[in-house]
Amino acid sequence: MAIVDRVRDLVLPIVEAESVELYDIEHNGGALRIFVDDPDRVLGDTDTGIDIEVIKRISRAISHLLDEADPIPGRYTLEVSSPGLERSLRTADHFRKAVGSVVKIKTRPDADGDRRIRGELVAAADDHIEVAVDGETRVVPISDINTARTVFEWGPTPKPGGSKKSSPKKSSSKNQKIPEKEAPTS
Repeated sequence: MAIVDRVRDLVLPIVEAESVELYDIEHNGGALRIFVDDPDRVLGDTDTGIDIEVIKRISRAISHLLDEADPIPGRYTLEVSSPGLERSLRTADHFRKAVGSVVKIKTRPDADGDRRIRGELVAAADDHIEVAVDGETRVVPISDINTARTVFEWGPTPKPGGSKKSSPKKSSSKNQKIPEKEAPTS
């Protein structure tokens, strides 16, 4: 059994006990990354997300469990976090949850068409996705995808002080016109 699969089997009960979702697990050399998310989160909604206290509790519990079970040979660093706004998409379920989001995809070198695709993910099935690019829909087999992630599109930057109501500008006294009825008489 692969390391990621062993770790998934071990940590899933801890994650589920906190009523959160195990989004993904990555094991690259000296790092074990475990991504957890709020199952009710709406992708792109910056007002919701997983509570940092939940991540702390999960991290401590997983750390103790992995110390006891020792599923990974050698030294490694454990990282527990949310997948973030710009999240990796690797499974059909990841793609289904991201429908409606802007995505950036890089296909395998032997795949048909452009290797780099950026557009709105309009549909996702078990074996392929559909991405709207420049008014056309491109069907991409999931097996042809090398990397994929959501793209968070920042809105316009608010101007400093832009939320305040603007007050009338004061003009300098030398450019100020004096109303005729107040003008001095000669």
